[in-house]
Amino acid sequence: MDTIFKALADPARRTLLDALRQQDGQTLAELTELLDMSRFGVMKHLGVLENAGMVVTHKKGRFKYHYLNAVPLQQVIDRWIEPMLVKPAARAVLTLKSQLEGTTPMLDTTTAPDFMTQTFIRCTQDALWDALTKTDQMAAYHFACNAADGSTDQGETVRFLRDDGSTMLSQKMTGITPKSKIEMTFEPNFSEAPSPASRMVYLIEPQGETCKLTIEHYDIPEGQDGVREGWARIAASLKSWLETGTPIKLAM
Repeated sequence: MDTIFKALADPARRTLLDALRQQDGQTLAELTELLDMSRFGVMKHLGVLENAGMVVTHKKGRFKYHYLNAVPLQQVIDRWIEPMLVKPAARAVLTLKSQLEGTTPMLDTTTAPDFMTQTFIRCTQDALWDALTKTDQMAAYHFACNAADGSTDQGETVRFLRDDGSTMLSQKMTGITPKSKIEMTFEPNFSEAPSPASRMVYLIEPQGETCKLTIEHYDIPEGQDGVREGWARIAASLKSWLETGTPIKLAM
């Protein structure tokens, strides 16, 4: 927690975080234009934010793209702030609906993702893989549902279900690299009208006693900015569930 509060203490770093919140995936050149300092000075501030886990990067060719990682902030909220804020009148689960039709091609990751987040979880690679591929475990830590069905085999679909049995979210598996990578579709519906599908990927990297989980989301349609907070909540709940056996669920 100390590194998080240290990173937030500087107004220049807060400006960088605000900029990434408004537009994820910016390059160093774009971020340098926001501050009255040298390119090297901005690099130092970004380094502090990366060390705190609040910024993650994605390199493609000559360019390095920077993304706001909300997971550390979500953990602070879950620890101290959330218990005071969660009230039935102030919180409602997003209504999601998904209909996947036809064949979806393999995820094209040659472009930079629209959103990216990372977290480190003290668990084995097998445990994290099972949590991301077994429907009973996926439902156990998902912040907004209690059931899931289907299959995570390539070409198959997983459905996350509401309490009444209706589909909240569907994800079709488009690419599987065992224990290291999952590519899939993502089609939420924030209203009664169907929403266009987007695409995402999980990346697992074992690092000693921990695993690094990276979540990348591509082609996020306009009006679906709420998925960013959703991913932060899922990552925080998954980490808590694997490390302590207790997920972080939204109070209803």
